[in-house]
Amino acid sequence: MLADAVRAESYRLAQNRTALFWSVLFVPLISLALSTATFVFTKANEAALVGKLPPELAVRGGPLNLGDVLIDSVGDLANPAVLMFVLIGAATLYAGDYRWETWRLISARNRRTNLVLGKVIVVAGVILAATLAVFVADVASGGIRALVFNRPLAFSVSGEGWADIGQLALLSWARILQFTMMALLAATVTRSLLAALFAPLVIGVAQFFLPQLLAQMGVSPDSWIPPLVSPGFATDLIKTAIQGGLPAASLPDQAVTQGVVSLLAWTALPFAAAVAWFNRQDLSKE
Repeated sequence: MLADAVRAESYRLAQNRTALFWSVLFVPLISLALSTATFVFTKANEAALVGKLPPELAVRGGPLNLGDVLIDSVGDLANPAVLMFVLIGAATLYAGDYRWETWRLISARNRRTNLVLGKVIVVAGVILAATLAVFVADVASGGIRALVFNRPLAFSVSGEGWADIGQLALLSWARILQFTMMALLAATVTRSLLAALFAPLVIGVAQFFLPQLLAQMGVSPDSWIPPLVSPGFATDLIKTAIQGGLPAASLPDQAVTQGVVSLLAWTALPFAAAVAWFNRQDLSKE
């Protein structure tokens, strides 16, 4: 049963505290430490830095609105650091049974499709925990900034702002899940933990540069090709549409549709390919 597969994968991952730390806690802890150090350094050198700082590091100013911090945070949850370190937990989960040669024991007790789905559901939970940890660290960073710079705290989010927060958080979660699907396919095809770790990174870097390369080749950025070949570009289209303003007004009419189709395709197709490959795989030759 699927529930049994989810419980088993959850228990196994819970025992792997190293993978959980790197996937969930490392990025927010480092981010909080670096931002705190930056605030303290800026405050200590206040006289020399006045007039030279970006607005977010202003030494003097009015109340610091944590609502703005929330919106800025959820808009950047799927950043490269989070993608890279969540991948550690995902790759460990997807390739672990190949590494320890335990598939032949597990597959006798459940359907293969359920086993893969169980891993994906647990990874989806890890992504939720990781994004929540980054979110909390960003809010804590805002509080520390207010404390260091002696700025009062305020909290104000409009109804539209709450809608933006929810949509951006869902978009970030979907983008990270999509990224881990490439690790699932790589782990299934190659039976290698290293391939599950590095294949998505290599593909992700290539996809980052593809829209610029296509533009140099004369392909219009408003066409379907750039978002379809680059889920990161597709995510940026949806994110811009959610945030609104002048950038959103300049988007092509089908930008959101293009972004959604690309994200769904880059999530569903690697997953379907991995399930199909795994169902035909000879697990006696691990």
